[in-house]
Amino acid sequence: MTEMTYRDALRQALRDAMTEDDRVFVMGEEVGRYGGAYGVTKGLYEEFGADRLLDTPISEPAIVGAAVGAAMAGLIPVAELMYVDFIGMTMDQLGNQAAKIRYMFGGQIGVPMVLRTQGGTGRSAGAQHSQSLEAYVMHTPGLRLAMPATVADAYHLLRGALRQPDPVVFIEHKALYTLKEEVDLSAPVPDWGKAAIRRQGDDLVIVTYSRQLHHVMKAAEELSREGFEVTVIDLRTLNPLDFDTIRTEVERVGKAMVVSEGVMTAGVAAELAARISEECFDYLREPVIRVAGEDIPISVSVELETNSVPTPAFVREIAERVMA
Repeated sequence: MTEMTYRDALRQALRDAMTEDDRVFVMGEEVGRYGGAYGVTKGLYEEFGADRLLDTPISEPAIVGAAVGAAMAGLIPVAELMYVDFIGMTMDQLGNQAAKIRYMFGGQIGVPMVLRTQGGTGRSAGAQHSQSLEAYVMHTPGLRLAMPATVADAYHLLRGALRQPDPVVFIEHKALYTLKEEVDLSAPVPDWGKAAIRRQGDDLVIVTYSRQLHHVMKAAEELSREGFEVTVIDLRTLNPLDFDTIRTEVERVGKAMVVSEGVMTAGVAAELAARISEECFDYLREPVIRVAGEDIPISVSVELETNSVPTPAFVREIAERVMA
């Protein structure tokens, strides 16, 4: 077991992949000499050189478009966008090209690329740099989507993403980069698309992912002291979605909540709540509850930012109502 940060685990995953396979390279704004906006690629330029760590112009469509072409030509690009907020500028390259190539060419060619980006609140970065836009990706057929919540998953999911035959959007949470945990780098890569049960209980199932896992776990610990035991499911990937694990636990317990940092309306929590209601209806003893972000732009104010997305206290409060 090795103790490292979420940031270090991502860097190690890139280092290992680039060492093992010469086709893997990284491209994006300031990923080379500077080491990336969040320090993930720091030191890799000195190890692998300018041919493998490509600093690009400030043009997100160009970054993703070049990555799509490189992947079609036989390379394995890791393209980086500084903020998921900029993904809208790449939706032709990502949504119309990368996501559709395998289908447009009758399965003869894929686009084995990874688009690394980060999202979420926690740094007072304002409305244009703090969004959770995973629903955009989840809504686009052909795109795979991973959102690691732990240090181990930061390493192993990125390693797994680089083995996929089709494009993976890999969203890191900006508030997790300094998270420090022990990780076994030699452990087998988890099955791609398999959720993890982080806590087991009989009173309520909470389905979540990314940073909200840590908020939910904190709330679950507090609820345990009150005599309530909660099952916590960490999705890890949203496409593919491990609904079998969700179904099994919801049918066993009969009560469910979905917690997401994305906005409430037409978000990930809405989709998951609808599907649980449809497929587990006969087992539910209460309506499925969504806990999600407010339908507002994120404020630069620390207090307003904090309270525009679910907090451990809010998750605990809603869970108590459901169980009561």
